[in-house]
Amino acid sequence: MKHSSNHHYPHLLKYYSDQPILTAQHFPIAVNSVFNPAAVKFGDEYLLLTRVEDLSGVSCLWLARSKDGVHFTPDPQPALLPSQEEPFSHVERYGVEDPRITPFGDTFYITYVGYSEHDCVTLLAETRDFRSFRRVAILGLPENKDVVLFPEKIGGRYAKLDRPMTQTSRRGEMWISFSPDLIHWGNPLPVMSARPHRWDSFKIGAGAPPIKTEAGWLEIYHGVKLTAAGALYRLGAVLLDLEQPWKVIGRADEAILSPALPMDFHGNVANVVFTCGAILEPDGELKVYYGAADQVIGLAVCPVEEVIQLCLKAAHRS
Repeated sequence: MKHSSNHHYPHLLKYYSDQPILTAQHFPIAVNSVFNPAAVKFGDEYLLLTRVEDLSGVSCLWLARSKDGVHFTPDPQPALLPSQEEPFSHVERYGVEDPRITPFGDTFYITYVGYSEHDCVTLLAETRDFRSFRRVAILGLPENKDVVLFPEKIGGRYAKLDRPMTQTSRRGEMWISFSPDLIHWGNPLPVMSARPHRWDSFKIGAGAPPIKTEAGWLEIYHGVKLTAAGALYRLGAVLLDLEQPWKVIGRADEAILSPALPMDFHGNVANVVFTCGAILEPDGELKVYYGAADQVIGLAVCPVEEVIQLCLKAAHRS
């Protein structure tokens, strides 16, 4: 894949282009923005399940399809609109947001956020063909989001990372929990926390679903730092133990992607790069699809081995 030079930018991920790969103008109706896509390969297609905010400010989930992973065409209609039926409508009244897709056998599970007067909760849906979708469950109490499923069972159980917010500290930390059936979850364990005085000092949360590598589960996550101009979102990387993924093998010291392009700064929420999906290609290239400033979708790439080595470098220093 050809991609733009990163010689002006210090981060590990390289921009595919200095222009977005998907914008509101690509959609068949007028919308305000498209961002924070889940990403997956399905058959001979690349799929992005995007968050699209309409002109009233309510988000839905909308599929876009591609043959090359770069040029995407949205479907004629959204994939998931806020539910009008219980038990889901009361937690999706103000929109559905930020999906992640995890393949499991011949089923693709979608975790996404419902927003309502009850704040944010995470829900689970499933599909086998990306034409029809079925809601499965509400995965927990508010406020909890940034939920990603592991693509295989851990110790005979399903596993997920999530990010509960504490009311006392307002600090977001990453936790893991387990389930026999994807509906009932328990046995929570903390995985990692924000790091004081660092680029991820305020809160963190899982981004793309964990990617299995020989070195461990690679998790591309987001970290937030509070600045005089507001919250600054960057992407980082961590390796988790394959058999005990609540144990951190190595966590990269520096961010692997920071806002640097005009599209990362100028949008609905400035200074934000935020991922919900990454694809590991057979040749080892890691494609990270990200929302830029909550306005458009960008693509950044690099060899996955470079990300792994950055995590292991930090492990050797600790």
